[in-house]
Amino acid sequence: MSVQACIILGMTETWTKNTYACDPDECDTLIEITTSDKFGFPSGTIYNVKCPCGRTPNLLSVVPATIQSTNERKEMETTSTMPDTYNPNLLVTYKSINDNYEATYPNIKVVDLEGKLDSLVRLEKQLTISNDQIRRIINNLTIEGWYNPNFDKEDVLRDLCEILDHEAKQTITITATVNVEVSYDCPLDEVEDLDAKYFLQDNLTVDSWHGDVCIESFDVEDADVSWS
Repeated sequence: MSVQACIILGMTETWTKNTYACDPDECDTLIEITTSDKFGFPSGTIYNVKCPCGRTPNLLSVVPATIQSTNERKEMETTSTMPDTYNPNLLVTYKSINDNYEATYPNIKVVDLEGKLDSLVRLEKQLTISNDQIRRIINNLTIEGWYNPNFDKEDVLRDLCEILDHEAKQTITITATVNVEVSYDCPLDEVEDLDAKYFLQDNLTVDSWHGDVCIESFDVEDADVSWS
């Protein structure tokens, strides 16, 4: 086993990258851990590593790691500028396979192509999350898990909500009687004809600050007027 030293902000540190792989038939997760002895971590193999699925992964390799200094990274970020040849409105031709597996060669602006690539990256991340969720559900479909007769239905549903990152909710309807007091500077020539009930129905607004609450309707059944 070999290690490699690098200097960060005037301090000598030894960095090591450990690579692990979980069961390829059940999980197939790849884990990489890079550590520095600056914080008291050991240089070399790290034991007791656990995969998110709960298994102990197999160690594939232990290799030296080179980490750029903070100053070098800041310098790279500062000097990184848009090249003069970059034109977001430039038309480019790319190969696309349609639903019939036929190759087409459409023209598209660079900026629009970048948007398509970003969408593909986001979709790939979503599929990765979905595959992990499916794997976790399948791992629970055992006699030790959800098929265990001692496993409560509520625990299964709670585990499912946690895996799917879902908050179970039920829509309910609440009917209530609310008393409201309104002050209105009524023009004198409208006082005799004022119908308080219809006035409130036309001008009163009922709302909620709760994001999950939707005011479906409200009705003013009766209204009394005080002339004092």
